[in-house]
Amino acid sequence: MTDAEDLRRRTAELLTAHPPAETGRLEFLRARFDAGLAWVHFPEGLGGLDAPRSLQAVVDAELEAAGAPGNDPGRIGIGLGMAAPTILRFGSDEQKQRLLRPLWTGEEVWCQLFSEPGAGSDLAALATRAVRDGEGDWIVDGQKVWTSSAHLARWAILIARTDPDLPKHRGISYFVCDMTDPGVEVRPLRQITGEAEFNEVFLTGVRIPDAQRLGEVGEGWKVAQTTLMNERVAIGGARIPREGGMIGVAAAGWRARPKLRTHDLHQRLLTLWVEAEVARLTGERLRQQLTMGQPGPEGSGMKLAFARLAQEISGWEVEFLAEDGLTYDDWTMRRPDGVDFTGREAGYRYLRAKGNSIEGGTSEVLLNIVAERVLGLPPEPRTDKDVAWKDLPR
Repeated sequence: MTDAEDLRRRTAELLTAHPPAETGRLEFLRARFDAGLAWVHFPEGLGGLDAPRSLQAVVDAELEAAGAPGNDPGRIGIGLGMAAPTILRFGSDEQKQRLLRPLWTGEEVWCQLFSEPGAGSDLAALATRAVRDGEGDWIVDGQKVWTSSAHLARWAILIARTDPDLPKHRGISYFVCDMTDPGVEVRPLRQITGEAEFNEVFLTGVRIPDAQRLGEVGEGWKVAQTTLMNERVAIGGARIPREGGMIGVAAAGWRARPKLRTHDLHQRLLTLWVEAEVARLTGERLRQQLTMGQPGPEGSGMKLAFARLAQEISGWEVEFLAEDGLTYDDWTMRRPDGVDFTGREAGYRYLRAKGNSIEGGTSEVLLNIVAERVLGLPPEPRTDKDVAWKDLPR
């Protein structure tokens, strides 16, 4: 049974064999994965040691103190938070061995091909088709949208309709798509921030081997639920210190600019500070629950709280800063590696936070999930539940 002392010993051995000051970043990350210290709760041979998830903090603290390099989770968050747990649960042994190591080290970036122009909140209505070519490959045609990191990605997790004669939730299959394959076209989507962090992806006759399917044919919605539950935890449940994140930036601005303070702004900041702390502590409790298994619908509540707080805090900050809150550093069209909520100015935070209630599941849909699956309230009537997808009005 692996315990904290065993992990400290293993970490010390890694640092001795691969001193961070003398070892290249990628070499160190590969060695860490091979030592089972990447994500300790994963199986041996796949970056882990079958240890309790809670012990990951022991390894992280030891490596941080030693100045060891990280794997840049902000850049590869989709792979770490969404693709990896799905591959672990539904992938074949060959898929796990091939995909997980370069995913964790950041050698291969991942993106998510789920949302479509006509299937965002109602994701199960997706129209991208995957047609079997004999007994081998699948031929995929369709369009995906709001795809973060598609311009950087080597791989994508993809859901496509494989049987239009079944109801929408039952005719979907789940694939791993090579973004370098012929027929994959990525186009930038410029956002209100001026950047093209998102993309739209066109799939035209893309050939995907059946060996790159996750789960059984027609059970893609079941596989996708694992991805979506982990996505909401990844977005709303990130570990931050007390007064960290956006509330920390707002509080620092308040302390630094006493001439801008008013009683009303003070009362609102105090309320936001308390709510941010409640959300942080709730996130800690959620992560403790994760040590017992897969994430559940509670992650939807965390993502809801994150979106609301990000928008309210950034709105407060712009109001507090007055005319300085309206400045913006750079409207140049560019395609960033990720989102930086604390390293940019208030105007960026205000604009970018508007997307938090849409990405990763709209707040309206997540409210339904919390109502039905957490509070046990009656579900909304669904007249299309048993209707074949091809017969649904579009």
